[in-house]
Amino acid sequence: MPVKIPRVPVVAVLAAVAAAAALLTGPSPLRTPASAGMVRMPAAVPATQSPAPATPRASAPASAPPVTARPGIGPELPGATPVGSVPPVVDHGPRTGNKVALTFDADMTGAMRRQLRSGAVRSYANLKIIDLLEREGVPATFFLTGMWVEQYPALTRRLAANPRFELANHTYGHLAFTPDCYGLPRVPEREMTADVARTFDLVAGYGGRQTRYFRFPGLCHDRNALDALAPLGLTVVDGDVVSGDPFAKSWRPVVRAALDGVRPGSVIILHVTEANAPMTDEALPHILAGLAERGLEPAPLSEVLGQG
Repeated sequence: MPVKIPRVPVVAVLAAVAAAAALLTGPSPLRTPASAGMVRMPAAVPATQSPAPATPRASAPASAPPVTARPGIGPELPGATPVGSVPPVVDHGPRTGNKVALTFDADMTGAMRRQLRSGAVRSYANLKIIDLLEREGVPATFFLTGMWVEQYPALTRRLAANPRFELANHTYGHLAFTPDCYGLPRVPEREMTADVARTFDLVAGYGGRQTRYFRFPGLCHDRNALDALAPLGLTVVDGDVVSGDPFAKSWRPVVRAALDGVRPGSVIILHVTEANAPMTDEALPHILAGLAERGLEPAPLSEVLGQG
C-alpha cells in the first residue's frame, strides 16, 4: 500500500483560499478498496491545502424533484465503506495507466445564497463548464453542497442525467469541520454527521451515478471530523492537484496549477461556482488540451480510484 506523501503548500493557492474564505464568511485506517492509490491514516492535523468556493451560472430554485426514500448505502456504490469504520482519506488513484479525475466542487454557503437573493451576485453555477463537458463527452465528478442542489434543482437533474457524470457530497452549507479552516464558519461537532447525511439524502433524490465520496470544505479535517462520519459508510476524497481557480484573475495560473503536477491517477480539484471561480470555464479547454498532450484521459473518479 502506497505511503502518504505530504503535499507541498502552494503560495498562490493558499492566497486564493484565504481570499475566498474571507468573502464567504463576510457575505487511515486503511483504505477498504485495495486498488486505490494514496491513503492516509486519520490525523489530528487539518489538511494543508484547501480549495475555495467556485462559481456556476444558472437557474433559480424552482421545481425540485420529489426526493425518494433514503436508499441503503450498499456496497455497490463507489466509495462505500463499512458503516461504523473511520473513513479512509484518498488523494489519488494508482499511478498506472493514463486516467485522471476532473472533480468540480459546487460550493454554497448561507452568505452566498443571500447574495443571490439580493441580486448582488448573478450566479454560482457555471453553465459554460457543463456545456463544454457535455459537448466534448468529458467525464467528471461533481462534489455538491446541499444548498447548491436546493438552489439549482434543474441543473442538478441535468448533471444526474449525464451517464458520464458522478455525484458526490461536499456538505450541506460548506461549513468548516475543524477550527481555523481559512476563516470558514464551523459546523458544531454534534451536527457533523447529520449535515453530511442530509446532503447524501438530497442528492440521492436525483438519481444518476450516485457515490459515497465526500470532500471536506477547505480539505480541512481531523480525527474528530472523521470519527463523526464513521456512521455514514463513505470515503473522503481530497485530491493531489489543487487548481487554485477560486477568485483567480486569469485563466493561465489555473491551467499551470492543474497541469504542472498532474500524473496518472491524479484527482484535480476545480470549481463550478461561476461568481467565485470566474476563470474556470476559460481555463478548462486549455486543461483538457494539456492533458491530451500528456497522454492523459479524464475518467469518472470511481474509475480513477479503481472502484468503477
